[in-house]
Amino acid sequence: MANHGNIRILCVLVLSCSIALAFEPSPLQDFCIADKSSYAALGNGMVCKDPKLAEASDFFFTGLHVPGNTSNTQVSKVTPVNVAQIPGLNTLGISLVRIDYAPWGMNPPHTHPRATEILTVLEGTLEVGFITSNPDNILIKKVLQKGDVFVFPIGLIHYQRNIGYVNAFAIAALSSQNPGAITIANAVFGSNPAISSEVLTKAFQLDKSTVALIQAKF
Repeated sequence: MANHGNIRILCVLVLSCSIALAFEPSPLQDFCIADKSSYAALGNGMVCKDPKLAEASDFFFTGLHVPGNTSNTQVSKVTPVNVAQIPGLNTLGISLVRIDYAPWGMNPPHTHPRATEILTVLEGTLEVGFITSNPDNILIKKVLQKGDVFVFPIGLIHYQRNIGYVNAFAIAALSSQNPGAITIANAVFGSNPAISSEVLTKAFQLDKSTVALIQAKF
């Protein structure tokens, strides 16, 4: 009876190991170029096209040397280079953005739900910062000069602001092919459908007319 019990335990262990080994978190091929013709069939990532049809253009983007148009309310412009621009980034877990800031322009408080960001200032002077999670909500900020690098941990609210009198720009790498971005003000006051004024007045300690005025801007 003891032998039978030991055999059963061994079988369970072997089965458990087999199930564990069946999961492979790393890529199982050289690359998985996103098949643009299959964008409608979205899962966690995009369908791969036949690797035999790979071309250099699948791994290429041009234009990051061109300054973005900062003629907007934030006086800044984010130019993304993610899987939508380079299909070969699919499953590789990395992407880039160029961020341009006119004088006193800002990339407003936002979060990337799927990526840590590492930013390098190439021109100008930026004030950057991120806020730790509840309950402390500590603001960690620093003034960056040309050549400085700063990291924004995944999921935390962060911002950048040009505090100089000349244009500034930065390049940032993100640890996802599709990091996502949630701009806090836009999401809270510009959601569709709108969050009820009762929720916002209590959350922000504002009267309804002020909430309505802010919502009208989004």
